[in-house]
Amino acid sequence: MAFQFNFTIDSHLENELSALGDEALDLESSGKTSFLENQKEKLKEKWSSKDCDLSKEPLWGCKSSPEVQASQVCDNSLIKSDEITRDLEPEEKQPCLKVAKEHDIPKDLKKVIENKVTEVIPDLQHGNLSVVKMTLLKDNSCGEDIISKSLSSHSDLITGIYEGGMKIWECTFDLLAYLTDEEVQFAGKRVLDLGCGAGLLGIIALKGKAKEIHFQDYNSTVIDEITIPNVIVNSNFECEDDEISEPDLKRRRNANPAQQLLSKCRFFSGEWYEFSKLVLSSKKDFAKYDIILTSETIYNPSYYSPFHQTLSNLLDENGQVFLASKAHYFGVGGGVHLFQKFIEERNVFETRTLKIIDEGLKRILIKMTFKHTH
Repeated sequence: MAFQFNFTIDSHLENELSALGDEALDLESSGKTSFLENQKEKLKEKWSSKDCDLSKEPLWGCKSSPEVQASQVCDNSLIKSDEITRDLEPEEKQPCLKVAKEHDIPKDLKKVIENKVTEVIPDLQHGNLSVVKMTLLKDNSCGEDIISKSLSSHSDLITGIYEGGMKIWECTFDLLAYLTDEEVQFAGKRVLDLGCGAGLLGIIALKGKAKEIHFQDYNSTVIDEITIPNVIVNSNFECEDDEISEPDLKRRRNANPAQQLLSKCRFFSGEWYEFSKLVLSSKKDFAKYDIILTSETIYNPSYYSPFHQTLSNLLDENGQVFLASKAHYFGVGGGVHLFQKFIEERNVFETRTLKIIDEGLKRILIKMTFKHTH
C-alpha cells in the first residue's frame, strides 16, 4: 500500500536519475530491488502493532524548501573537558570539517509533508526517495545541490560533499529486523540514529517509547527533505504512557504538535566530530546516549577516527552501539573486519557479532560496548 499524489516528473529528470545505474542502492533505483522487497516481506511477517504504535495515517501538508547552506570550516580546536570526552584523536587527520548545526522543527508540520509520495513498509512509512530527488533537481533553492553533483559524478559518495544519505541501504533492513526479532528495549532510553538518512532506525526507537531520539546526517538537505518529513509522517502525538492522567493527556492532545515532537526529537547535520562538539557544548540539557544505532557508516576507513571518537564521546558508560555493515565495501575499502581491527587497536570498545547475513553481499551486525577495567 502506498499513498500517491498527482506528481508530474519531467522526462529529462527521470533520465538523469536513471543514469546512476547500478550505483544507486536505494529502494527505488537499486539493482537489488527484488532482494529488498523480500526483506520487506520478511519484516512484514515479524512486525506486529504494539501499544503506543505509530500512526498509520500520515499527516499531509505542503513541502517546504528552505534554503540550506553547505559550509566547510577549518577548525583545529579540541573539546577540552575530560568529563565529556574520551579517547580524542588528533584532529589534524580532519583538517577541514563540515560545520554541524541543529535543525529547527517547522511549526507547520502538515506543510512539511504535502506533495510527498509515501511508501509503506510494516509499521513504517517513508518518502519516495526518487521523487524527492526529482523535486530537488527542479528546485534550485537547495544550497548543497547534492543531487546534481551526485548525478554528474555518477556516484553516491562524494567525499566532503555527499555521503549517501538520500538512499536506504540494505543493512538498514537487516538492523530493523534484528531490533524487532530480539525485542530490543527502547523505553525510557536516550537514542542516537547516527548517519540516519531516512531515519528509519530512530523512528523504530520513537515507536518503542524512547525518552529522547536524536537524528544526525552529514547533509542538511537530507535532514530537511527526508528525515524530518519521515518522522512527522510516522508520528502519533497522542501516543502517551499508560500512567498519564486524563487531564494531562487532554492538555497534551491540545498542545502544539511541533512542541511535542520537539520534546523527544532533535535533528542535526554536519561531520561527526563537529556534531559531537555541538551537542556537548550545547546550552540545552544533554545526557549521553544509552543506545546508538548506525547502518552502513564504516565504508570508508579514513572516517574511522572521527567515527570512533564520536562514539567514545557520546555513548553512555553503560550504553550500547548497534552497527550494521557489509563485510567489505568494494571500491572504498572499508568493512566490518577492518573496522573491528581498528577498534581492537584503540582498546576502548569491545565488539560482539550479533548476526551474519549471507544473502547477496555478506552483511554483519555487531554490538559495541565500552571495555570496563576492574
